[in-house]
Amino acid sequence: MSGTLYLIPTPIGNLEDMTLRAIRLLKEVDLILAEDTRTSAPMLKHFGIDKKVFSHHQHNEHQSTTEIVRFLSQGQQIALISDAGTPAISDPGFLLVREAIKNNIQVICLPGATAFVPALVASGLPNDRFCFEGFLPVKKGRQTRLKSLLSEERTIIFYESPHRLLKSLAEFAEYFGEDRQASVSREISKVFEETVRGTLSEIKTHFETHTLKGEFVICVAGKPSK
Repeated sequence: MSGTLYLIPTPIGNLEDMTLRAIRLLKEVDLILAEDTRTSAPMLKHFGIDKKVFSHHQHNEHQSTTEIVRFLSQGQQIALISDAGTPAISDPGFLLVREAIKNNIQVICLPGATAFVPALVASGLPNDRFCFEGFLPVKKGRQTRLKSLLSEERTIIFYESPHRLLKSLAEFAEYFGEDRQASVSREISKVFEETVRGTLSEIKTHFETHTLKGEFVICVAGKPSK
């Protein structure tokens, strides 16, 4: 009988956001796959989870997926976690899930932490319909992607790193207009959590003189409907 692949969200900052079910399953599975074992080790230790942990990241997932599926086919129960948040959302996991499904292996994703949901809800922008873009391509395809979003009427959500935040805000102002409403959230669930709301121009001005630290979630209002 085949095993089960569990995708288990982990806290994006505050360890109190870990669910009881996530802790129980991480203690019960045969092995844990982690994006970075060094990052996950303190969190696992905090919850008293002592299991074999193997690396599964974007640089080895093509090679390791076949072996993991073989373990699952042999009946092993395996959990996949990312450094923070829900696996496969702007993190490794999609390839493994697809191959597991192809091989008729049960896949269960637990509900839990993911950065864009609290950022969207706290943004004050319409959230009945939205478009999640995650990280934009760094170079090739970046302008094409932005052009494809010019007519998007739903709220658009991006992930961004500190060293590219100002560049992205400048590009968004250029493509969507300086007066387009937006919000930027950083350090979600952590001590210095912050959400800055306003026009793209106002937000860019704010961050030109403030701390650029942590992972950022940018929510941009959709194109106003006529």
